[in-house]
Amino acid sequence: MKKRLKLTDIAKGGDAPLTEINLDELTPLPPPYDKVEEQPEFKRLTEEQKERLVCNLDGVVSYAALPKPKNKEEEKKYVEQFVSGLKKLLSKENNWTFLQPLLLSLDYCARCQTCNEACPIYLASGKNELYRPTYRSEIFRRLVNKYARPGGKFKAKLNREDIELNWTTITRFYELSYRCNLCRRCAQICPLGVDNALIAREIRKLFSQELGWAPKELHEKGTVLQLEVGSPTGLRPNVAMDNLEFLDEEFSEALGIEIKTPWDKKGADVLLIHSAGDIISFPEGPISFSVLCNAAGINWTLSSEVGGYDGVNYGVFYDDFQLAKVATRHAQIAQELGVKKIVMGECGHQHKAFMTVADRILTGELNIPRESVMTFLEDIVFSGKIKFDPSKNNFPVTLHDPCNIVRNLGIVEPQRRILRYLCPQFREMTPHGIDNYCCGGGGGLSVMSDVNFTDWKAHVAGRLKLKQVIDAFADHPDPEVKKYLCAPCLNCKLQFRDIFDYYKVKERSGIIFGGLGELAVNAMVDIKKPLIKWEEE
Repeated sequence: MKKRLKLTDIAKGGDAPLTEINLDELTPLPPPYDKVEEQPEFKRLTEEQKERLVCNLDGVVSYAALPKPKNKEEEKKYVEQFVSGLKKLLSKENNWTFLQPLLLSLDYCARCQTCNEACPIYLASGKNELYRPTYRSEIFRRLVNKYARPGGKFKAKLNREDIELNWTTITRFYELSYRCNLCRRCAQICPLGVDNALIAREIRKLFSQELGWAPKELHEKGTVLQLEVGSPTGLRPNVAMDNLEFLDEEFSEALGIEIKTPWDKKGADVLLIHSAGDIISFPEGPISFSVLCNAAGINWTLSSEVGGYDGVNYGVFYDDFQLAKVATRHAQIAQELGVKKIVMGECGHQHKAFMTVADRILTGELNIPRESVMTFLEDIVFSGKIKFDPSKNNFPVTLHDPCNIVRNLGIVEPQRRILRYLCPQFREMTPHGIDNYCCGGGGGLSVMSDVNFTDWKAHVAGRLKLKQVIDAFADHPDPEVKKYLCAPCLNCKLQFRDIFDYYKVKERSGIIFGGLGELAVNAMVDIKKPLIKWEEE
């Protein structure tokens, strides 16, 4: 029986976890993944890890470097820093980017709990109270009211909303902010527009900007590395160019068509910014756009400048300063090249960072026109400049909607028009479009893998999406029937790679995943050999 959690429990119990993952309580998966005893075992912390690490939330650790205070004075220092961060979040001078929506979300929650049933993590967990969107938000609301507003301590006691702020509170709260995909499904369904995902993100920002706590994959191996060498992957400019030149040659031979990727072309109509992770892990994606842009006669280019060949911007998940630095660098590169517009590649959070958020940052000459790859690809496919044979894609295909493209920006139909045209057996997931479930790796979680965090992503965060994918192909469960999951986002593909490997989805269900550009190239009449393959050659 699950423990009933109170809001005040966040501050109690010291090093003991508030809850733990029980596989029997999770939302059941469809066949052939339905037997709990046949699912991969959840990696539990060892006694040595429990002693060494801060692991007092749910038996999962997303950040092994979370410090333990050496004494009461150091503990007090961290708590004081947290309070300082609370006050800054409510200050226009320190939070001019997100202050208004944060205040609205803090002040107007009706506590109707409607949002809980929209949260894929809460549902997948078997409705564990800890993962309720309002559990985290209401604790934060009470801490703000008590420590960052006039008369707060007196009112907290008067209203019986007093939550003790101690080391246990802030460390649990840090980890809890990374049990959210920031998918904003909760915000979409809220009758008042309260954005619990924004609150989770602002909590992360507080810890990063005030205490220096952030997952290494997002910060030191993320935005810091990107600003230093060009990409969180560590892929340097010369290596990125060498890789794509090698891929041009390799795929030219494999597809029977000449491929040439242009670099650093001044005055091009389009600067296309991929994610470097695609170049390394999913090269069919970048190559597809080289093929399509060249075949459509588009005057385009890639940039070899530091920050110019990787559209990733992990700052959008945890830190405004890092977000602004990366977005500004992207715009400066486009300005230096003199391009007419930037097209953002198949990356959901790149869309949010560089359109929704960067609109507040990029002004004047840096306000370069920006376009989604979805509408860009739609124009290419329906331009009449390329001949397609949809029968080359005559296998079952479904579409995963990246949250930041669909729910955040409302770009729903362009990708579907392409799939309905090029894929005779296209079918939708349920739900889909703006109601889609996150892949489970949103909010930066897809690249985080500290200690046993991958197990939590596979068992909990990505559970409903895995169920959706299997259900979408329920009419063809046999692994001998080859099926394709279209996931036009690098972070989503990284998450699918993890959970597909974890559950052996390709072997058990015959499903592979890839982007949207690959399906377009695979259907081209001029392509002599298929780009999409289920078996390695």
